[in-house]
Amino acid sequence: MATPKKRQSRTRGDKRAANWKARPPTFAECPQCHQPKLPHRVCATCGYYAGRQAVEIEE
Repeated sequence: MATPKKRQSRTRGDKRAANWKARPPTFAECPQCHQPKLPHRVCATCGYYAGRQAVEIEE
């Protein structure tokens, strides 16, 4: 395996590390109950996904 011949400077390493950002999760509105939910997931409030009942929700 190849090994580096010279040590990288702190600046180069810090530039690479600067691109690791924590982002808040994105939310989409449920078309059935209009509650916020994670995209491409079953709604935790009503249990619908893609216009049909996917999970039975206990009340």
